Amino acid sequence: MSYNRRGFLKAGGMFASGVLLSSSAVKALAKHSGADEFHSEYGKLKEFALQLYSVRDDIPKDPKGVLAKIASYGYKQVESFEGGKGMFWGMTNTEFKKYLDGLGMKIISSHCDINRDFEKKASDAAEIGMKYLICPYIGPQKTVDDYKKYAEKFSACGAICKKNGIRFAYHNHGYSFTKFQGIYPQDIMMQNSDPSTVDFQMDMYWVITPGADPIEWLNKYPNRFRLGHVKDREKNAVPGNPDASCDLGTGSIDYSKIIKVAAAKGMKYFIVEQEKYTNTTPLKSAEVDAAYMKTLTI
Repeated sequence: MSYNRRGFLKAGGMFASGVLLSSSAVKALAKHSGADEFHSEYGKLKEFALQLYSVRDDIPKDPKGVLAKIASYGYKQVESFEGGKGMFWGMTNTEFKKYLDGLGMKIISSHCDINRDFEKKASDAAEIGMKYLICPYIGPQKTVDDYKKYAEKFSACGAICKKNGIRFAYHNHGYSFTKFQGIYPQDIMMQNSDPSTVDFQMDMYWVITPGADPIEWLNKYPNRFRLGHVKDREKNAVPGNPDASCDLGTGSIDYSKIIKVAAAKGMKYFIVEQEKYTNTTPLKSAEVDAAYMKTLTI
């Protein structure tokens, strides 16, 4: 998520030695691998979320109407963020949950300001069955020690979340995967935060933009990237150009491959996010993105 406000069965699991598995075997393998948590059937990705920042210009005007539209596209989950009306868009946490229940959707997580009323946010989130609170952005830091201090902050937030029965995660941007004093900030934050309480949300667009490989990082840190932001990057975009988000399926990122690895390495939640719209509207892009997500298997 580009916050100007500052404030993915295992790969190949359907086949064994080139032979298609029976449906019962596939189900058994899915359960054994934990893929039942992905709400998959025969490897099909059935549930995926929309990060509401994707419709940031529309949702403040008509939260309930926009949520109903999102549900009609096939999203079963949402991830919120703290807009002008808060994480629950002018509703209480329980009112928001009730409305989503009626639409057949769940709120699984939210980006939030971790420096303000975090304990109350954790309590409110836990009360309605949310899974995560997420730090969306810290910005590039001046020293390695600054990144380590944020890792300590994440662990503290993780402890608060754990006390409430939920979990904490940090969402990366491009600076996390750009070497700083010979080190990737992402390494610093992952190696210096408590893995028992701190997970990470891999924004795969922001891994690829500075030239890193999501699959390498998923292999390096299995079971740490529990959530993922799925968004595409324009074909022929200049390397490093941050402003190249596009509708899923129209760009250069091969999610049919990445998502299988991500699921095998412990990613549970796949969340569509789009930052840029060209000759379309946010809601139309959300609809196109949902159609693409329905084609993916894990």
